[in-house]
Amino acid sequence: MQDLRVKKMAELIVNYSISVKAGDKVVIRSLTPAEPLLNEIYAQVIAAGGYPFLALKFPESNERFFELASDEQLKRVPDVEQFVVENFDAVVMVRAENNTKALSNVAPRRLMLAQQGEAPLMQKVIQRAAAGTMKWVSVLFPTAAYAQDANMSLHEYEDFVYRACLPDLDDPAGYWQGVEQKQARIVDWLNGKKQVHILGQDTDLHLSIAGRRFMNSCCKYNVPDGEIYTGPVENSANGVVSFSYPAIYNGNELVGVRLWFENGRVVRAEADKNEQLLQAALDTDTGARYLGEFAIGTNYNIDRFTGQILFDEKIGGSFHLALGNSYPQTGGLNKSAIHWDLICDLRSGGSITVDDELLYQDGKFILSPC
Repeated sequence: MQDLRVKKMAELIVNYSISVKAGDKVVIRSLTPAEPLLNEIYAQVIAAGGYPFLALKFPESNERFFELASDEQLKRVPDVEQFVVENFDAVVMVRAENNTKALSNVAPRRLMLAQQGEAPLMQKVIQRAAAGTMKWVSVLFPTAAYAQDANMSLHEYEDFVYRACLPDLDDPAGYWQGVEQKQARIVDWLNGKKQVHILGQDTDLHLSIAGRRFMNSCCKYNVPDGEIYTGPVENSANGVVSFSYPAIYNGNELVGVRLWFENGRVVRAEADKNEQLLQAALDTDTGARYLGEFAIGTNYNIDRFTGQILFDEKIGGSFHLALGNSYPQTGGLNKSAIHWDLICDLRSGGSITVDDELLYQDGKFILSPC
């Protein structure tokens, strides 16, 4: 018997997140383990009058690609991908790995080559989304592999996922509309502010948000959601930040990541585990050493680290920084082949001050609380 929550998730994605209209061309990208959710999304797109296209891969496809591909093949984007990005109206990306460590032993250089090859395509999606000509959403289908990474049984993990995505099963869209209204008070207060100061364990970082716009994330681009974010002024970050949780990069776990910034640029970087990969990521291109995003997580139904950034970056009581590409709708100008989120938990002590006013203390908003 199929879980009712799968159908509810599909309805939220199609009718709220990307709001499919009659005639919309919708590509649904995923791996085969997500079949129950994919069938429901497919049906919902048809019911809304859209034209769904399933772009499926087997779980082992990426592993074989990195094993066998030449450098030129690693960098080349298939023509059909280019066509979809230029011509389709919406993209649904469903994560559904059955082995999250499949690429752990791939040489960092090969991972970066593929990342560089995909960069123009990523820029096109970001540009079209900012212009309002393409809608996209990223979602996760719970698998045993994700449950293992989160130290849960599959049943426990399914409950965790759907609790974060569908807190009100009777009216999921209404719930996220309510989140949007609550977060709007914080966004309105932040817009027009200039300086941010973050204090935490082994963290003391200053950055500028002058002239930048904060975005209200309420299940339009991510399912689940719950964050507010902007693109910091590119040359403004100064200080040090130590990230509480492992940073995940293509299935590789980097532990104890610490970054030192001078005039926006990472000038020193350390990690207790996989530092070689950290250095390789920072050397992807010029923009990889600059910040593309500063965000505060607001989803308090996500109360623990699970190793999946789609959830972890939303942890209520955390903030995160992204190295690399920024979102143009924030006013951010940084360009890079990477956009890599790293998370810091402030629930056990820490603060965010904006223009000398305390906004956030010990993982809670002091001003305009959610």
